[in-house]
Amino acid sequence: MLKKEIEKVLRKQHYAIFGNSAVQICRWTKKSLRNEGFCYKQKFYGISSHKCCQMSPCVFFCQNKCLHCWRAIEFILRNKLKIKDEPKEIIENSIKAQRKLLSGFKGFKGTNMEKWKEAQNPNNFAISLIGEPTLYPKLAELILLLRKQKITSFLVTNGLCPEKLIELERKNALPTQLYLSLNAPNKKLYEKMHKSKLKNAWKIFNKSLNLLRKLPTRKVIRMTLVRELNMIEPENYAKLIKKSDVDFIEVKGFISVGYARKRLGYERMPSHSEIKNFSRKLLKFLPKYKFLDEQEVSKVVLLGKDKRRMKIKESEI
Repeated sequence: MLKKEIEKVLRKQHYAIFGNSAVQICRWTKKSLRNEGFCYKQKFYGISSHKCCQMSPCVFFCQNKCLHCWRAIEFILRNKLKIKDEPKEIIENSIKAQRKLLSGFKGFKGTNMEKWKEAQNPNNFAISLIGEPTLYPKLAELILLLRKQKITSFLVTNGLCPEKLIELERKNALPTQLYLSLNAPNKKLYEKMHKSKLKNAWKIFNKSLNLLRKLPTRKVIRMTLVRELNMIEPENYAKLIKKSDVDFIEVKGFISVGYARKRLGYERMPSHSEIKNFSRKLLKFLPKYKFLDEQEVSKVVLLGKDKRRMKIKESEI
């Protein structure tokens, strides 16, 4: 179980903790409830921000201690999760926690009450909050149960459990949308940025890159760019992306928030125009891809093969 001091830190940050799982209300969920905007996932893919549940089935279990991570990586426990919270309990507790965390919005005069009522039953699980979700032993069962309940799943992985990706495909349990984080164009920078506990992390990561092209689901490369660190070698990023043959590429600017402020200051945050410029450099080496969309407030650009595939259809759940 989580150590008491870790739980204390998380609860101060408004996490709801249950077992080795957690939920935190995304700021875009809050903004959407107040009619103040919505997440780029809504703009790009059609995911309603106020009906999205941001959660993790394995809090503070990860193989990496990434420099740019806004979480308290200093508290990372280990890279194996033995305790098996049951998928049904995780889903039920996540929704219950989401409702409790949103309860205060009911009495706020700026809340859109129609959205608030809809938010009580989230229809998307963003499995990416904190920790590496592919370390959760029953991930396949969790995704299958979400699918059975007509809930879409967005899974973000660091790519260091390729065997889990193989298992998800074998069990027909791939998420609605699968993300792989790509933050370095070469081995040396990868090791500097990710500080992985695994000695052969770069090799394992590349195995996952190669696996992606074979997986029958929506696939996205997510890039978090930090000024004066990894905004280099677009040609080498492109070589890695070509291995994966993903549908979309999210090029996103690093934001110095949370614990990342202690490691990388505000001056390391690229502007949206810098993100767009780097995206254009990438496209020169990626003839299959084109500029599809952007959201300036989130400092994110979407590249992809086909704009018509952006919005998620009901058949893809």
